[in-house]
Amino acid sequence: MGLAIARNLLSAGFEMTVYNRTRSRADELQDDGARVAATPSEAARSAEVLITMLSDDIAVEQVVFGEGGVLGSLGRDAVHISMSTISVALSRRLAREHKAAGQQYIAAPVFGRPDAAQAAKLFVIAAGPDEALKYCDQIFSAIGQKTFVVGENASSANVVKLSGNFLIASVIESLGEAFALVRKHGIDPEQYLDILTNTLFSAPAYKNYGGLIAHSRYRPAGFELTLGLKDVRLALGAAEAAAVPMPIASVIRDRFITAFARGLGDADWSALGLIAAQDSGLES
Repeated sequence: MGLAIARNLLSAGFEMTVYNRTRSRADELQDDGARVAATPSEAARSAEVLITMLSDDIAVEQVVFGEGGVLGSLGRDAVHISMSTISVALSRRLAREHKAAGQQYIAAPVFGRPDAAQAAKLFVIAAGPDEALKYCDQIFSAIGQKTFVVGENASSANVVKLSGNFLIASVIESLGEAFALVRKHGIDPEQYLDILTNTLFSAPAYKNYGGLIAHSRYRPAGFELTLGLKDVRLALGAAEAAAVPMPIASVIRDRFITAFARGLGDADWSALGLIAAQDSGLES
């Protein structure tokens, strides 16, 4: 995701210095005009806007707060846009720490799979100081088809993202169970997909994930199952902190754990459909 986002920003004419923990991934952007930094601190030192797209809370904490992290090198009034799917608690900490350092912080996670990122068709969910959001509007326009601003409280964007990913996971689990049911009764899964997505459920989530389940295309992963498990856990953490029961999320977390235990951690998170099939005796 980060690679595609960076390429679209470079194509839009933005000057960029890039850093990746796997140096070879950053080197791929040199031909597109990017400068490659050796450390996060070096990448942030002269930046007006810093964008992070990382896998989880631990990675974000290391890059921002760790030794040689960006918090100490980012200039006053500079903006940090975190596009990572992270916990509400960490997003709130980032907002506090950047404010104390005289910097601005925006949470801007995105909805969309890697193909949407490559086509600059992501949906950006942004929250933070109004002035900073306006300043970064052209950045969001270069990577996405629409930006939804959900207020000045940055962590609100993370709540929306986590709740959305919970809903996607719920759809995947439900699709997996439904496909297992029709297959067990001898109905062709491709025909069922055609019926389903041209009558009751025409939304992209049903078409995309229904297609993956109907054709058992779980690798290579567009979004790894381990990341899906992480996101559902974060949603449950946000729910517990606000005293919001989410019993379905608890069930889906356990389904993800089952998939992980069966060696599917690196598969697409739509592999919940494989678990439903296995439980039904359809797959070994």
